[in-house]
Amino acid sequence: MKFALVVNLSKERAIKYAKRISLFLLDKNAEIAMIEECSQYFKGIHIHYSKNITELFEYCDMAITVGGDGTIIHAAKYAAKADKQLIGVNVGRLGFAADVEPHEYEQLERLITGDYTTEERILLDVEVIKEDGSKHYLAVNDAVVARGQLSKTIDLHLSLDDDEISKYRADGLLFATPTGSTAYSLSAGGPILAPKMECILMTPVCPHSLFSRSVLFSGESELSVHVKIPEECCCVLTIDGEKNVPVLATDRVVIRKSDLKLKLALLHNRNFYKLLNEKLKERDF
Repeated sequence: MKFALVVNLSKERAIKYAKRISLFLLDKNAEIAMIEECSQYFKGIHIHYSKNITELFEYCDMAITVGGDGTIIHAAKYAAKADKQLIGVNVGRLGFAADVEPHEYEQLERLITGDYTTEERILLDVEVIKEDGSKHYLAVNDAVVARGQLSKTIDLHLSLDDDEISKYRADGLLFATPTGSTAYSLSAGGPILAPKMECILMTPVCPHSLFSRSVLFSGESELSVHVKIPEECCCVLTIDGEKNVPVLATDRVVIRKSDLKLKLALLHNRNFYKLLNEKLKERDF
């Protein structure tokens, strides 16, 4: 069995446990693959190296991330496009999406024997339509249409299935998957959703109204946003906190459920709400 290891190389602890996982799975007659930039950290270990992450996911049977939620979110897009299952080993702070803690890494042997379950999560297809064409982006957690740095408050027009339903004066509008409901959306005052739900959560960011609240839309909905931008200001679309796309007043941003799904391999049958309470308590300081 071929495992792709996606490692957060900025964390020494992630590199340390990735080495342990590699040696452990190699001892179980599995094959380990990584991207080429990992090679300097794993000398002396028999690893197949791919030129880039797209090639890595095409090569593997399943992927293991070693890092925090950010590492999982980054890898999830490639896993979904390649239709490969993904499991996370948490060496970050919270690890909402990770299923395995570092001290449990030997349980990864169960991936070889088939002793695990699979959970599917929806993703968002975010399309930016400009005057000269359009481009699609895949979001695991969220897509945020917001004012740029140092800009004034903006006016956002929200449509559902081509019918305008609301106007917001706010810093932005945040569209989240159920998976992303425990991320930025939670900090913005949005509700927590069970991750297996199929719906789109919209949360206004710093709205200038006491009556602007989160709205939950059907997974079959098509939402679109266009923005009235004050002079000398700018607007940006941010995908999962890692991809920024400038948005003009003439642009339209369309948000819908993607045809692709994230498939998470699970070794534990944990109660989501119990786990959530434990993780949120860890956040308090």
